Amino acid sequence: MTASETLTKQIVNHHLTAFGNNDLTEIMKDYTEESVVLTPDGALKGLAAIRKFFADYFVTIPTGSAFEMKQLLVAGNAAYILWTSESNIAKIPLGTDSFFLEGDKIRLHTVAAYILAN
Repeated sequence: MTASETLTKQIVNHHLTAFGNNDLTEIMKDYTEESVVLTPDGALKGLAAIRKFFADYFVTIPTGSAFEMKQLLVAGNAAYILWTSESNIAKIPLGTDSFFLEGDKIRLHTVAAYILAN
């Protein structure tokens, strides 16, 4: 594994741990004002928009929800994850994220999930 891949994996693991803990302060450390999150509802740019996105997502997948990482692939400064989750609010039989880093920050993040309300 290259130094770039090691750093990418560390940042993604930090992101996943913060997400699992619904720790908005910690998750936002992975982004900058120039970061963009692409979602099925559109592009979100900047810390305020990204913060709101995660705050809303934490309602669907609160701390303690079932979460299974199906796949984690890292290539250079890019990572891809495939996952499933279930909470009292929703069942997500398929979720996927891609992360593209600049240095130790997520510059571009794509998110897609098939969400079924419980």
